[in-house]
Amino acid sequence: MRNTAKITTAVLVAGALTLGLSACGSGKDSSSSSDYSGPLVVAASPVPHAEILNFIEKNLAKKAGLDLEVKEFQDYIVPNTATEDGSVDANYFQNQPYLDDFNKKRGTHIVPVVTVHLEPLGLYSHKVKSVDALKSGATVAVPNDAVNEARALKLLASKGLITLKDGAGSEATPQDISKNPKNLKFKEVEAAQTPRSLDDVDAAVINGNYAISSGLKPAEDALVLESATNNPYGNFLAVKKGNENDPRVKKLAKLLTSPEVKKFIEDKYAGSVIPSFK
Repeated sequence: MRNTAKITTAVLVAGALTLGLSACGSGKDSSSSSDYSGPLVVAASPVPHAEILNFIEKNLAKKAGLDLEVKEFQDYIVPNTATEDGSVDANYFQNQPYLDDFNKKRGTHIVPVVTVHLEPLGLYSHKVKSVDALKSGATVAVPNDAVNEARALKLLASKGLITLKDGAGSEATPQDISKNPKNLKFKEVEAAQTPRSLDDVDAAVINGNYAISSGLKPAEDALVLESATNNPYGNFLAVKKGNENDPRVKKLAKLLTSPEVKKFIEDKYAGSVIPSFK
């Protein structure tokens, strides 16, 4: 039976302010990180991460001897804090630049295990059909977390909409724009809310998982889309440092990079999610 717990943003916020997500965790704490008995509890974004994990749980886990439990989270913060405090055993939702920034700012010790897929970031609009149709002074929504905002600006710069200052890196903000020929205005919103902003702005840069879960098809609907070539934003399975050798984690890592999962991703997402392994 599929063990999936859907958790609303409101609950997440409340849970983050209480002791170790006791309301939604698995009852574990950091002192039990070396206990490899019981199910492997993995925190994941609903789409596509939890969908991929649920495919594994339903079709592959039993044969591999893995008891897998999936917990769905709507935000990008609690999966890491829950992994750090032992409320969950692992998470699957993020990329390396985001994790590096998170560990640095929050003092966590999360490490990647295996990279699984890429969700290309895209620019979307309900008001124009092409980038050229964006008018002077148009408002563009971008994610407000440091890594994804910089990623969004780099996407716009790669398409000639803006130019970033030399040296603008993984924490670039609109203040790092050196040329803005269309005089674009930027509205910073929580990444999960960018799809909802489409009716209020001229265009929005949206993370692939949030685009898919809102009914958008990145490969078809994006005005511009990130290239998968040499892209550093592949999403991976991650654990708290020291738990990389958990035999359950190793089993899941092998399944996540299996031919069966590769086919599932390619068939289900049709280019909107791209496997990062051969």
